[in-house]
Amino acid sequence: MEEVSSYEKALDVLSSFITLRSPADKGSKCSRFDFVFDYIKILDLEEPISKMKIIHVAGTKGKGSTCTFVESILRNCGFRTGLFTSPHLIDVRERFRVDGVDICEEKFSAHFWWCYDILKENTNEDLPMPFLFCFFTLLALKIFTAEQVDVVILEVGIGGRLDSTNLVQAPIVCGICSLGYDHVEILGHTLGQIAGEKAGIFKHGVPAFTVSQPDEAMSVLQEKASQLGVHLEVVPPLDANLLNGLKLGLEGEHQYQNAGLAVALCYTWLHRTGHLEITNLEQTSSLPESFIKGLTTANLQGRAQIVSDQHIDIECPGDLVFYLDGAHTSESMEICARWFSIAIKEDSQPRDNFRASHELVQMPPDERSRKNSIQILLFNCMSVRDPQLLLLRLIKTCASHGVRFKKALFVPNMTAFFKFGSHALPPTDSQVELSWQFTLQKEWESLMQGNKVGGDAKSTDGVCEEVKDDLKMSTKSCENSMVFSSLPLAIKWLRDSAKQNQSIRFQVLVTGSLHLMGDILKFIKK
Repeated sequence: MEEVSSYEKALDVLSSFITLRSPADKGSKCSRFDFVFDYIKILDLEEPISKMKIIHVAGTKGKGSTCTFVESILRNCGFRTGLFTSPHLIDVRERFRVDGVDICEEKFSAHFWWCYDILKENTNEDLPMPFLFCFFTLLALKIFTAEQVDVVILEVGIGGRLDSTNLVQAPIVCGICSLGYDHVEILGHTLGQIAGEKAGIFKHGVPAFTVSQPDEAMSVLQEKASQLGVHLEVVPPLDANLLNGLKLGLEGEHQYQNAGLAVALCYTWLHRTGHLEITNLEQTSSLPESFIKGLTTANLQGRAQIVSDQHIDIECPGDLVFYLDGAHTSESMEICARWFSIAIKEDSQPRDNFRASHELVQMPPDERSRKNSIQILLFNCMSVRDPQLLLLRLIKTCASHGVRFKKALFVPNMTAFFKFGSHALPPTDSQVELSWQFTLQKEWESLMQGNKVGGDAKSTDGVCEEVKDDLKMSTKSCENSMVFSSLPLAIKWLRDSAKQNQSIRFQVLVTGSLHLMGDILKFIKK
């Protein structure tokens, strides 16, 4: 029997023993923010953290992209970077990147066990083990200390004020990305309340930047900044002309807003850390080459990512293309829909972000243009989301661009949330729970029948039927949608459909959940 590695044991511990509490569970001792300072003392990280040159970023939409741009820019300026983001899509080590690369298994294991053993020995009923995200934050800071990075970029998990990343007392600069409605059960039900939580990362006298915000949110940000003597500046989207004819590494028009914020954060970090020789802060008509390279080579999986299915056994693999975006709020769903509607009409070979460009299967432009295309939706979202809000925004935005989905496919997640290693394996057939997917399907059918987008309400009862696929697993097929009991079955259906209809290009939008992005990338990469 093969011996379990230290890394696999660490993943098992993450799944089984690190106490997990919802941030909304305010009565839980384990979720109390103040404990994080005790953990720092126990791990002897107070002095190392005080010496870190940190960029702290919060927001509802775009904070992962902004942090990715910041890391890429400063790495291309010659600095050793440490980036802490969430969630991971495929491997937990994605959360901890040094110089743009996931921390290796050996180093992850060594730092994990160092933190875990010390905390286990020094915690008790009054000071319990940290909850999962707090542990990840502590682990990230331990890793970045050991790796002696020049800059640490911290992405807030949820909110800001009570987020474990807010243990940072003296960042170099702070950023607030676009704000919207998400995690309202934790952060509040108004934009003002949400903005107040996000502004919790502001520190006295530390400059901060944000993007254009709704009036309600902006007034709160400005008020909080004024109270702390924070110079808060609103940054416009990056001028595309500054890229010298190149494109941002992250797709979508909305990324120019994130890029503009990233540039301001980097300029300020360079200025405040005494690296004026690298750039002239007053330049507005051009960007340093290192900035341009950083912006145009940045890479982030699962956000506006286009991937051709390379494993389908047909003459032109480009005929099954996945458009991946982890949008999960109504605002981000509109942005996702707009990106997808534009992307599918571009007459260029899809980019595959985990293959080199020379490995792509090429298809002559005239052959591609002769193909008819159909659009398919592959969707799942967490049950705390409002599916009507998400799906309605998706349908309306796509329709405004002349895009209508031929079919919607609903699937459960393959892997369990907050589970790692062997604990993250897909459930057995008998364990699959599809009631939420049937709810999503019913909502989709109702919207497609027209009772939410204008027209007479029609009952969806009686239009669905149970069917059996080749693997004898039940699915529920309706006029405009299907529920599959697993993602592999949905992919099999798509591949079979592409094989049987080789005169058609299948353009599949995968959205609704970052967890779904991770699942499909794992499956396609196999």
